[in-house]
Amino acid sequence: MKSGKLSPELWVDRYADYLYNFAISRVGQEEIAKDLIQDTFIAGLKSAENFKGQASERTWLVAILKRKIIDHYRKINSKKGKAEVKRLYNPASDADGDWLEEQVADPYSIRENDFLENEELGMALQECIDSLPENQRRVFVMKTIRGLSTEDICKELQINPSNLWVIIHRARTALMGCLNKNWFTS
Repeated sequence: MKSGKLSPELWVDRYADYLYNFAISRVGQEEIAKDLIQDTFIAGLKSAENFKGQASERTWLVAILKRKIIDHYRKINSKKGKAEVKRLYNPASDADGDWLEEQVADPYSIRENDFLENEELGMALQECIDSLPENQRRVFVMKTIRGLSTEDICKELQINPSNLWVIIHRARTALMGCLNKNWFTS
């Protein structure tokens, strides 16, 4: 629906299931996903005048939801933001538990409740991000921390999606090496 006109009265019927599936796949907790969707709808209503109709209503709502998810992780993982970095880098594995988010976001783990340790990890992560080459840092921040779409990043940086994913992979690999050296081994 790219008419430039929103239909908030139809959002729940049209988009709630899609947004729920999107949110639950990123936060893994039903109540948090539902809260994020509710926050998304409220933010959509509040910023309806900013909708220009350049994207579909669903795409616009997903963009809002992405920002809500990022805000959620920033809130629970100190004020540094949440980076998608492999804890134990194994290029052949995407197994559950390898990703730092899944480790840090565990509310039942004693370590994740240690504010000082999270603060130190946040500072170490920021230092590692700052040490990336400019193009890797820029792409990593745009994609992982700011949550911009592949299409938007490619347009802005005038690169193709394959190049974007190579840069992201290199940034993640470098971040993992940096974190292993400066954080996980200490």
